[in-house]
Amino acid sequence: MTDVPNDGMETPESDSGVPEPEDAAEELDRQGSPPDLVPDDLSGLDDTPPAPEPSSDLSVEDLVISLESVSLERDQYLDALRRVQAEFENYKKAITKRTADERERANDRIINELLPVLDACDGAVANGGEQVLPVRKQLLAALGRHGLERSDPAGKPFDPEEHEAVMHEDSDEVEGPIVVEVLRPGYLWNGRVVRPAMVRVKG
Repeated sequence: MTDVPNDGMETPESDSGVPEPEDAAEELDRQGSPPDLVPDDLSGLDDTPPAPEPSSDLSVEDLVISLESVSLERDQYLDALRRVQAEFENYKKAITKRTADERERANDRIINELLPVLDACDGAVANGGEQVLPVRKQLLAALGRHGLERSDPAGKPFDPEEHEAVMHEDSDEVEGPIVVEVLRPGYLWNGRVVRPAMVRVKG
């Protein structure tokens, strides 16, 4: 069998033509180790795509204009909110006043319907009907708890806002008009006159 020259380099081969393991290791050492294909640190890798870089197309002037526009829109919304709030407060005040006025008118109607009953009790007592005294007393007490006051100004100075003068006598004995007789008592409801007292004055 004739030997084939190998240009002066002899590579020991196995019977199958594959270099021996020792020769392969020496060849890798000579060529250098292959580059690492997988990084050692995988902690920074995830499925989240990288955040886009901020656009550098906007100038400072554009940013200032955008900020002014947003500020103007904010001020407009604040003004609208203040107007709505003020209108709502005015509406609440109007409703509260209207409710109070309606309650006051309703009370006035009830009192005006009950005053003739009190007058009838006064007339009965004046004519000797002592049996109506308990009814009159209970009625005045019940109405008094809700703000009714009886006005009996005998001997007091005449007040045109609370008294109605149906008779007047001149006199030099007293200074100023004085109520000398109450012909019909007056009534106040929570400090407000619902019926002036009918009186006779002197002076």
